[in-house]
Amino acid sequence: MSNDNRVIIFDTTLRDGEQSPGASMTRDEKLRVAKQLEKMRVDVIEAGFAIASPGDFESVKTIAEAVTESRVCSLSRALDADIDRAGEALQNAAMGRIHTFIATSPIHMKYKLQMEPDQVVEQAVKAVTRARNLIDDVEFSLEDASRSELDFMCRIIEKVIDAGASTINIPDTVGYAVPEEFAHTIGQLVQRIPNADKAIFSVHCHNDLGLAVANSLAAVGAGARQVECTINGLGERAGNASLEEIVMAIRTRKDTLGLETNIDTTQIVPASRLVSSVTGFPVQPNKAIVGANAFAHESGIHQDGVLKHRETYEIMTAQDVGWNTNRMVLGKHSGRAAFRSRLEELGTTFATDSELNNAFSRFKDLADKKHEIFDEDLVALVSDTRAEASSEQFKLSSLSVTSQTGETPVAKIVMQVGNEERRAESTGSGPVDATFKAIESIAESGASLQIYSVNAVTEGTDSQGEVTVRLENGGRIVNGLGADTDIIIASAKAYIHALNMLDANVQKAHPQV
Repeated sequence: MSNDNRVIIFDTTLRDGEQSPGASMTRDEKLRVAKQLEKMRVDVIEAGFAIASPGDFESVKTIAEAVTESRVCSLSRALDADIDRAGEALQNAAMGRIHTFIATSPIHMKYKLQMEPDQVVEQAVKAVTRARNLIDDVEFSLEDASRSELDFMCRIIEKVIDAGASTINIPDTVGYAVPEEFAHTIGQLVQRIPNADKAIFSVHCHNDLGLAVANSLAAVGAGARQVECTINGLGERAGNASLEEIVMAIRTRKDTLGLETNIDTTQIVPASRLVSSVTGFPVQPNKAIVGANAFAHESGIHQDGVLKHRETYEIMTAQDVGWNTNRMVLGKHSGRAAFRSRLEELGTTFATDSELNNAFSRFKDLADKKHEIFDEDLVALVSDTRAEASSEQFKLSSLSVTSQTGETPVAKIVMQVGNEERRAESTGSGPVDATFKAIESIAESGASLQIYSVNAVTEGTDSQGEVTVRLENGGRIVNGLGADTDIIIASAKAYIHALNMLDANVQKAHPQV
């Protein structure tokens, strides 16, 4: 592909996506996602914000050392300490990038930064210069660009390109733009800035008005050649532009856009499943490209048309994006080697034989309950196994729930709390409510339940149920995950996982605090 028609895909699932409340990932989870993004041939992986916390630094460092086919990026504010920390995290990267930013809209400069425009330009140039002395690839972002003044953006962009920025990102930080307006802005910047040809223009659109993908596509039509996006559209508030929608729109409408990406589209669905499993954010059934109903046809007219000629109602094939292409059925007679091999194909590796043995034992238990085990089951099983392995303070020993018509449900639970065995019994409006109350009577966390979500992992009544429980306590928000063919047990696992995350009290600073 020539540089003129190739759109660089910059994935920020591990940074901006992780800023979704409750979506924080461990270092190992981030590495699993990063390896899947590399397998999908994502051009740039924004691995985190190195200075935000020791955990984020270690995540960026680990990914930078493990990923060799994609460029690994760390975000930093336009501050010396941020830039130095990012450079340190990326020092062993095969290909690295420092992505530094400062706000440029009048409202942000006045109220958040409390700086004059000249000071903002000076700090931006200083930051890019410092970053360029540490690494040969520097990206600069104008935070809240869609509410910034065009003349000021031209001025600051010209200066930072001269200072060494090779990518200029124009973010619609608050999802304020509309496509025609945003395209006009990009076009004006490309035309008016004298040294615009020395940098690639990028866009990063938020979905507050549901226009993130439309704005991104309008921008590439106006000359932008990098799109910043996330798997499943994950991100703070209403999320970011969805990678799968951007990529498939470019591929499907090449006749209109005349553009291409380097993405292996058959890896889109596996990436979507992995991110959903790791973060606990289910994909809505009617989500474009990766939703369970994306290629389903119920209308008789549609079914008849597809049977006669697929293209009557389908503009792409399910196989194009990874549906059914990696489908391998495992069962109770499958061996450890087949189990390990399939998970490696799905982007999951085991650090130790003990971890593999634990997961394989859980697989055998599941195989006794389910006749056929699919990829989705394996991903859920590994996430559940790792969630339990990371648990320390609270562990589920046994659970008994009684629920019948006309009677109040009762849950009896035995939990390990540290080295002590604790028992509790509670009633509730339903079996899950009774279970949670029994757990809480032991834990006494004081946490409030914000979200309780159940997702069937596969088809059929023997499907595993994957449960997400979001708890909030003292301003901290965590997601707990649990999976089991018994939905009540899965719910208990998820609640206990969330309690352990609260108990661990891992602090994660927001990148813009």
